[in-house]
Amino acid sequence: MQRIAIVGVGLIGGSLGLVWKKRIEHLRITGFDSPGVLQAAVRRGAIDEQAATLESAVKDADLVVLSSPLRIIVSTLEEIAPHLKAGAVVTDVGSVKCPVRDQAAAVLPEHVTFVGGHPMAGSERNGIEHADEFLFENATYVLCPPSETATFTERHPHFIELLQATGARLLVLDAERHDAIAATISHLPQLLAVTLMNYAAGRNSEDDAFLKLAAGGFRDMTRIASSPFSVWRDILVANNGPILDVLADFASELQRLRNRIGTEELDEIEAAFHQALTSRESIPRNTKGFLHPLADVYVYAEDRPGELLTITRILHEASLNIKDIELLKIREGTGGAFRIGFGEPDSADDAISTLSEAGFTAYRL
Repeated sequence: MQRIAIVGVGLIGGSLGLVWKKRIEHLRITGFDSPGVLQAAVRRGAIDEQAATLESAVKDADLVVLSSPLRIIVSTLEEIAPHLKAGAVVTDVGSVKCPVRDQAAAVLPEHVTFVGGHPMAGSERNGIEHADEFLFENATYVLCPPSETATFTERHPHFIELLQATGARLLVLDAERHDAIAATISHLPQLLAVTLMNYAAGRNSEDDAFLKLAAGGFRDMTRIASSPFSVWRDILVANNGPILDVLADFASELQRLRNRIGTEELDEIEAAFHQALTSRESIPRNTKGFLHPLADVYVYAEDRPGELLTITRILHEASLNIKDIELLKIREGTGGAFRIGFGEPDSADDAISTLSEAGFTAYRL
């Protein structure tokens, strides 16, 4: 694949262009977007050429990446269909897969291969100005190919290599499975965060002490409530069925919990707490498919300036490459824990030894 067309050169499309231009030689990337966006993309080095029309953008492309909002992706498929060359691969980056897959099957010619994609990376800021060549590093990139996994990867090794060049970790799922999972782990939490935030705000209108005390866990649980609705409008329509199913299931779980509290079934509630703890601790390791989990190290740190810098410097001097880092918990004046991800278990074990020698408490689950 030497010629790529990116339709929609914003945060995701622009970041793909940046990383591919940086890491792969002899690529020619054409962008299609508004003139101002395309000019900015050229200045940043995300694309080589600006296309004035969809036809001119895709007609010679080996790979077409649809990186527009979800509703536009669906309509764009029909527009580009007559202009795609034989053997081209078309992919998208939408967060719901079934509607896009179905539209692709209905309108794309047989000499074109469509594969759905969902890079689970993003930022609170959008637009080409915030594109980042490292956006996909260690992020999960879901693929929903039209055929058996082995067959698809064997037929399209160059496409797989392009995605691997982004630094993402590939996970192959069928579209229905992807959308059902997304409804539970992405769409439901968003709706719960919005509802919880608005519920507390409503109580705060009666007593302004509510939000004054809303810190810590409440802020963590409602962080995503600030996501713009413009992002979610298409998702709620496109994944309507699975979202309604999980909302109904979750409502039943809440009612079950309410009943147990009302009848003081504390043993059952304690078991639920224990199950939640066990399940959450398994998340970094309990993955399947083509997703290779990181080896996580947990490090206790004091609440003082420069503590994170000290930890990362120690690991850098030991030539240990950090793949991911997350602040899990901190209490002002005492400290908390960092989760630091490494590519291999051996690196994680070396990190524990190195940090322990420096006086830190570090361990793996």
